[in-house]
Amino acid sequence: MKTLAALPKQTSAPAKLISPSTAARTPTRIAPAVSTESQFVPLIHASKVVLHLRQIHAQILLQGFSWSSLLATQLVSASSLRNAIDYSISVFSQYHPKNVFLFNALIRGLVKNARFEVALSHFVLMLRSDARPDRMTYPFVLKSTAQLFLRRLAGELHCMIFKTGVELDSFVEVSLADMYVKIEELGYALKVFDESPHRLDSRSTLLWNVLINGCCKKGDIVKAMELFHTMPGRDVASWNSLINGFLAAGLLDKAKAAFDQMPEKNVVTWTTMVNGFSQNGDNEKALSVFSRMLEENVRPNDFTVVSALSACAKIGAVEAGLRIHKYIKDNRFRLNAAIGTALVDMYAKCGNIESASQVFSETKERDILTWSVMIWGWALHGRFQQAVQCSKQMLRSAGIKPDEVVFLALLTACTHAGQVDLGLNIFDSMRLDYQIDPSMKHYSLIVDLLGRAGRLNEALKFIEEMPINPDLVIWGTLFCACRAHKNVEIAEFAVTKLLELEPKHPGSYVFLSNAYAAVGRWEDAERVRSSMQDKGVGKGPGWSHVEVDGQVHRFVAGDNAHHKDANEIHQKLEEIMSGARKQGYMPGTEWVLHNIEEEEKEDALGSHSEKLALAFALIQTSPKTAPIRIVKNLRICGDCHSLMKYASIMSQREIIVRDIKRFHHFKDGTCSCGDYW
Repeated sequence: MKTLAALPKQTSAPAKLISPSTAARTPTRIAPAVSTESQFVPLIHASKVVLHLRQIHAQILLQGFSWSSLLATQLVSASSLRNAIDYSISVFSQYHPKNVFLFNALIRGLVKNARFEVALSHFVLMLRSDARPDRMTYPFVLKSTAQLFLRRLAGELHCMIFKTGVELDSFVEVSLADMYVKIEELGYALKVFDESPHRLDSRSTLLWNVLINGCCKKGDIVKAMELFHTMPGRDVASWNSLINGFLAAGLLDKAKAAFDQMPEKNVVTWTTMVNGFSQNGDNEKALSVFSRMLEENVRPNDFTVVSALSACAKIGAVEAGLRIHKYIKDNRFRLNAAIGTALVDMYAKCGNIESASQVFSETKERDILTWSVMIWGWALHGRFQQAVQCSKQMLRSAGIKPDEVVFLALLTACTHAGQVDLGLNIFDSMRLDYQIDPSMKHYSLIVDLLGRAGRLNEALKFIEEMPINPDLVIWGTLFCACRAHKNVEIAEFAVTKLLELEPKHPGSYVFLSNAYAAVGRWEDAERVRSSMQDKGVGKGPGWSHVEVDGQVHRFVAGDNAHHKDANEIHQKLEEIMSGARKQGYMPGTEWVLHNIEEEEKEDALGSHSEKLALAFALIQTSPKTAPIRIVKNLRICGDCHSLMKYASIMSQREIIVRDIKRFHHFKDGTCSCGDYW
């Protein structure tokens, strides 16, 4: 753990400044001669770019003001504000003797440019010089300590602050409490708060807000509410902190109540609500809040827009996403990396990969996340060639090396396309060419890659040779492959491993019951399900979302009475299944777990959530219109997959289903996955 003594010494770096002789040869845009020190200050502040600062610096040297502490301090501050922090350091290094103002300007600039370790190194240099830290030094040093999570150094700084007598300064006090909150030492933050002589002052709101935020981060909502209700004065930030705490704790009703009670809201308030509901899985509510925000003429910021687009992506609400995209264009939001990435993600996850690709092409500011999202999009839609090509373009044209996330996307693309050899080569390249250690997710994809191709023994051998212990996902992936290829022997072994890891995991029992059912061993299947019930192991129901006229509707498997149009939906579903049978559809009753009569099996299959969503969409939309887009939380079963193909013929509609693994585009009786899923 770092202390002040352990921090590296900061020495003056070789200057890269303009010498007087060089300055004479440097073109300048400063027309009038400046004869006094104070006349340079407004010129420094008026500079728009670093080049202008360098030209002014040259004039300062030429006119003999190199001794000026004021001008050196102003140059350091101005250049750091323009993100030219290395130039700031050069100016600082050339000035002697260094005083507290110059140190403070540089330390503040380093912190603003996220150079926290360098800031602390210059603080050590300050302590070794004649300059003494003051109330303007410590807040930025404390912030650096918090960002680097240096708990021991935090204690040393607290002692120094106490000894120098600046602990009573409100700026230092708030910074000290904030540092303790960020290094997860809430007890010390509360101690600073309790000892503050300013806490009952109506102007101490910032200190109270820091503590409320700290309690919320710690999960102590009761203490946060106590502080909120006893503080001498509240501002918008106080409400925002409490609402954010409610949302982080999953207390959506309390967050909504506080939101409605607020006397005044700002863009942060609305953004907190949109993002908070989305993070808690209530994406419909998140989009409702965003719509209300626009109705009240509150302009969202970039983060609000990204949060709303994320909510659209999660539930496949493409119509809402299109409206947000139009709002972005109409209100001239800049298509930066954050918004561009969110739009690409939204279109890709809503099933419109072509629009995702178009937005990607229009986004000029791309970071590795933007590229990763586009590659993921191609992968989830089964377009492995485009995924691989996009990764090559990223490396070739943008000079960005793939990271572990990009390799996950590429392996996913290969898995969905059955490109086993290519996937294995990519896995080897990740380890050998890019020195990236595979995570459990990478290993799981290789097991999936081999398993789907029927190479089950290779998959098992791969698991046994893994350098890390396989988890539930690895064994579950192997089991799914065994079920698809009806290999009960390896399936039993995989489920044994699953139950060793987590005896009450519902998936383990369902996996094994499915395996027995797939080969007709109904007594064994029933025995496993009985064991599951005896041990109180439950499995959550499947659900599906479908968007109709901009509204997202949710359906749950087997919930016949949940929807007000239940009777009409089931009549429509029977009509679809009857028409499909005439064209050769046979209900895949092997997907039902129980050894029950065939008629009962068909009834059980008919209650799957994606079928209910399909029937509802066909009732509520006009024939031969836009594609039907369904989002499902589980993997689509073989029977539903088969019925969707027939439904696409009869309705003459494209049906797009996004399950937990990938996209399925059903059109004219075929699926984009080629029945390989």
